[in-house]
Amino acid sequence: MQRVRDASGKLTSATLRRLDDQLSWYRELPAEDRSYVGLVAQAGVNAFITWFAEPHRPPHGVDKMFSAAPPELTRTISLQQTLQLVRCGVDVVEEMSDQIAAPGGERELREAVLRYSREVAFSAAEIYARAAEVRGAWDARLEALVVDALVRGDGNDALRSRMSALGWSGRGGTLVVVGTTNPGLDEVRAAELRRAARRSAGDALVGIHGDRLVLVLGGEGDLVEAATGLLGRFGPGPVVIGSAVSGLDDAARSARSALAGMAAAPAWPQAPRPVMADDLLPERVLTGDASARRTLVTQAFTPLAEAGGSVLETLSAYLGTGRSLEAAARRLYVHPNTVRYRLRKVSEITGWDPLDARESFVLQVALALGQLGER
Repeated sequence: MQRVRDASGKLTSATLRRLDDQLSWYRELPAEDRSYVGLVAQAGVNAFITWFAEPHRPPHGVDKMFSAAPPELTRTISLQQTLQLVRCGVDVVEEMSDQIAAPGGERELREAVLRYSREVAFSAAEIYARAAEVRGAWDARLEALVVDALVRGDGNDALRSRMSALGWSGRGGTLVVVGTTNPGLDEVRAAELRRAARRSAGDALVGIHGDRLVLVLGGEGDLVEAATGLLGRFGPGPVVIGSAVSGLDDAARSARSALAGMAAAPAWPQAPRPVMADDLLPERVLTGDASARRTLVTQAFTPLAEAGGSVLETLSAYLGTGRSLEAAARRLYVHPNTVRYRLRKVSEITGWDPLDARESFVLQVALALGQLGER
């Protein structure tokens, strides 16, 4: 026992030399972190000596050796690297056992070191597990803050910094999807959803707001297709896909459109699942969405008013006569084929076909909004 105590300084020095010779990552550490590793190594040797005096007792004091270093060291040194430290220490003691142990006690010393190193490895794993749990809880809170900021419409440098801290790469576009939560959605399944979303889109954030699930997707692929593939992760009811935007700066706009579409979706019971927020523009207008109103006027009424050639007048007559080509032709004193031709022009200009029941409703709302704005 006295020989082991006398060799404690020699063991610590030999271990640090072994680390410096064999582990390149240790040599690259800042001087402060290297000193912390040295303190851990020295505390480990002292804890082993204390236990070796009473080998019949279970190993104790193992957790105290890591208290010599700050918790932040776990962010600098990985668990794998910590186990490499332990392995180096075991190798040093085994090699020096002939010099340290009394004649005939070499085997006893080696077995004691192996037994104690096992406890050190388990203790290190426990410390890293606790640190991971703390980081996981912090990441979950940070993710909730980020999604909440997007829902509120915030978009600033602080938001970008927080998303970067969560691992958001910022490559490609951004898309926000809103639906109801699955009754069985807990933290574990939310983590599974997040992993599935990242496999599909690259970047993903998950927000649970009561009975509402908000999913933020980002990446360079087809985000709409990625959102459709995650449809089964949502609960019953409508799932609304917000406007696709070019990047993080406009993510709040995608969130606003998705949330507005979610509020308006009950007005269109036949809507597909999922449904694009821009396909719910008339219903969003009815809920007071000013953005939807501007979009309809800008994309439908204004181009038709500027097109000339009686296109807008023909659309108004067609919609006002119960969507009848013949009745519109009689009102305009033209041939029905002329009405049909002008309606095709409406479809080319706006992208909405007046001959389709759903799209003619969109055009009728746009026409009404435009006419109200002219007064």
